Order: sequence, then structure tokens, then C-alpha cells
Amino acid sequence: MKTTFKIEGLSELDKALAELPKATGKNVLRRVARKALTPVAEQMRDRAPKFEGHLAESAGVGSKLTRRQASMHRKAFKDDRASIEMFAGVNDPAGVQQEFGNAHNPPQPFARPAWDATKDGVLATIRDDLGSEIAKAAKRLAKKRGK
Repeated sequence: MKTTFKIEGLSELDKALAELPKATGKNVLRRVARKALTPVAEQMRDRAPKFEGHLAESAGVGSKLTRRQASMHRKAFKDDRASIEMFAGVNDPAGVQQEFGNAHNPPQPFARPAWDATKDGVLATIRDDLGSEIAKAAKRLAKKRGK
């Protein structure tokens, strides 16, 4: 299933981010991304099969991947030092087996339904919070420079 989104106003936000120091801009993006993806992780916890060890407890949001995940992940922003990546998912190899099944067990999807249920909220949170977070950071920076 193909989904298309049209997002307007990002160029203005990008210009506002560029006026901030890189570290501050990255922190703003991380805060907004973590806030936006937290409902996805909560839905994963709620939908994960409860009889499978610690699968539900391992769901979370973070910017780091395990060594195995990192080796499989294609770095889309490898050369862009001003960008961030944030992930929502389970930190348990059994998650893949539960989601897609295997030769011995049928699939029991929980991650994709969690994303489908929350994706509109993720985009809405980014839309609503990114501009205000940039403004707050700029205000804090101006106050700090004024001291």
C-alpha cells in the first residue's frame, strides 16, 4: 500500500533551524521526534503478544540501534550532519518473528498496526510542535546571549 503525504512549510522551518547552532537544532529535532513517536511505541506495547517474554517491555523510542540493527540499516542521512534519525520499535529479535512469522509460527503483526493507528498523530505532532520548539530554542538562545 502506497501512502503519499504533502507537507508544506518545511522550508521556512528549515531556515529557522539553520539560524540556530547545529547542536541546538538537533536537540529541537530530537525532542519533537521523541514526542511524536512515543504514541507509536505505546501502541506497540499494547498490541505486542503478551506471552512472548519481554517483547512488549522492549518497545520504545530512541536514536540508537543495536549493532545488528545498525548493520542492516541504510544510513539515508550519512553526509548530513544537521539531520537526526529517531526510531520507534522493539529491541528484541523476537519482534521480527512475531511481526512476520516464520516456518513454525504464523505472523502476529503488532508494529505495523501500531504505526497505522498513530501515523496521522505523528505528523500532526511534528506539524504542531516543531515551529514552537524552534521558537522556544531561539528565545532561550537570545536570552543566553543577552546575559
